[in-house]
Amino acid sequence: MMLPLRRTLATCGLTHTRQRLLLAGSSNALPASTRAISAHRPSPSRWRSALPSRRYSHAATARSTIDHAKPPHPRSLPERPAVHSFDSSLAHSGVLPGARVRRNASASQLYECALRDELGSAISSAGALIARSGKKTGRSPRDKRVVEESSTVDDVWWGPVNKKLSGRSFAVNHQTAVDYLNTRDSLYVFDGFAGWDPKHRIKVRVICARAYHALFMNNMLIRPTPAELEDFGEPDFTIINAGQFPANRFTEGMGSPTSVAISFERKQMVILGTEYAGEMKKGVFTVMHYLMPKAGALSLHSSCNEGPEGDVSLFFGLSGTGKTTLSADPQRLLIGDDEHVWTDRGVFNIEGGCYAKTIDLSADKEPEIFSAIRFGSVLENVVHDKNGIVDYSDKSITENTRCAYPIEYIPNAKVPCTGGHPNNIVLLTCDAFGVLPPVAKLTPAQAMYHFISGYTAKIAGTEEGVTEPVATFSACFGQPFLVWHPVKYAQMLAQKMQQHDVNVWLVNTGWSGGVYGVGKRISLRHSRAIIDAIHSGELEKAEYTSYGAFNLQIPTRVSNVPDKVLDPSQAWEGTTDEFAQTISKLAGLFHTNFEQYASQATPEIISAGPQI
Repeated sequence: MMLPLRRTLATCGLTHTRQRLLLAGSSNALPASTRAISAHRPSPSRWRSALPSRRYSHAATARSTIDHAKPPHPRSLPERPAVHSFDSSLAHSGVLPGARVRRNASASQLYECALRDELGSAISSAGALIARSGKKTGRSPRDKRVVEESSTVDDVWWGPVNKKLSGRSFAVNHQTAVDYLNTRDSLYVFDGFAGWDPKHRIKVRVICARAYHALFMNNMLIRPTPAELEDFGEPDFTIINAGQFPANRFTEGMGSPTSVAISFERKQMVILGTEYAGEMKKGVFTVMHYLMPKAGALSLHSSCNEGPEGDVSLFFGLSGTGKTTLSADPQRLLIGDDEHVWTDRGVFNIEGGCYAKTIDLSADKEPEIFSAIRFGSVLENVVHDKNGIVDYSDKSITENTRCAYPIEYIPNAKVPCTGGHPNNIVLLTCDAFGVLPPVAKLTPAQAMYHFISGYTAKIAGTEEGVTEPVATFSACFGQPFLVWHPVKYAQMLAQKMQQHDVNVWLVNTGWSGGVYGVGKRISLRHSRAIIDAIHSGELEKAEYTSYGAFNLQIPTRVSNVPDKVLDPSQAWEGTTDEFAQTISKLAGLFHTNFEQYASQATPEIISAGPQI
């Protein structure tokens, strides 16, 4: 009777000695570091006794009423279907199966677990689960690592984005994560899909120790039907999230107690030292950013919507440029807000949900997103009062407050999230120097130049030490998630643009009239009017004039936008010399940044940049 169990333990990576200890019921089967954590981890009852009774009476009240709240979406699944192949598949990853493992638990079950076990958890007045991500309230790109493997070493764009990690160091991190998870009283597994096109989708498994993380990925991945879950089998990629436990910073290749490491050969991602849920979301995107180009499909960091006539638009942009806001148009169907793939059949969304910023959110400015915050959604790092009313203007925890919700929560979402070939591509930038126009029509060469550049600007106060606008260039408007060299994505995009005769626009949602602190942010109303003019075909027929050192073509008129706003030189409130110096400074920054790509770019693309 012991032999099958020993075989299972062997697949988990436990040594023969540890197998004997574990079978004998000894905690010495586990590493010393893990035993120490387990020994000092207070039981749930000790947590409750150490906290004010009001905190737990609130949680108890919430638990007693949770089953009477709005039921989960019909696609939510039972707690743990009894599938023996699931247990063996889970053991293959190193995690011990058993009754403590909740597979694809419903939203109400995950609410109850989070309120019981996770400090800081609460229910908002709108019904969303409020969760805290701990010390880390954003991604840790400096701690991202990719394993150097013979099968992928020639594919990866090595450097500051993709730092090398040895297979041995990855194995150490993997064992650390598995050992930690195997000490937890409760574990959560979510099995779902990445990609709405069945031809290109992959099966993703998430293993974690926080209900918050499980509900987050329930929202962000595509939720399987009961039949799909029954036949799920082995995942194509597994995320092992032990973010509550730190990495050993002295392991070769580690720079801190935080580690986000991907092995394409082992088809695994291991997270240590950060509980920020966005690491899992972007980990899946990184995997798709590698696999899709390898299969001849173009993965894109973009939002996407579709008009009444079936016309599709892609919106590229970095954080704070309006990518999510401008694609959430009540007159158009939302295909997705962040990650897409363009194939020979059209576009599809990678995700099953949206991950929207909530800082300064209001029902007036962003009604679709505001109404999506309800039962089943996850609010991260927001401040709320004792009644669960959230203050979306409060930045005391972080400016990066967010909400993850299923895409079905957007009233005009298109499900399945697929569309035809794009008609328009919008490159969004938030220029804090005040010299880029609100809209410009780009030539194919200019489109490639600005896509590879991926420009936006950080403004004073957003990061320590930033006292004036700082230009930020993120290749392909998503450099932290690139795996291949940026030129590969650009070449694929150029081919598709030419094949489908796509219009490309540069839209600045940043400052007008002067630099940040002097000028004013371009009105959201004006930015929406510009997007409407793109979709209506007005700008395709407009008259254009050449603009300054950037040699951009800007329209002379756009409905519902003041003519003066369209030309930054006319809107500038300082002196002519100040304007010339500012635009020359920004043009020089573009040139300096593009030098790293010049060797692989055509002369036509290089000449499409600013003229100094």
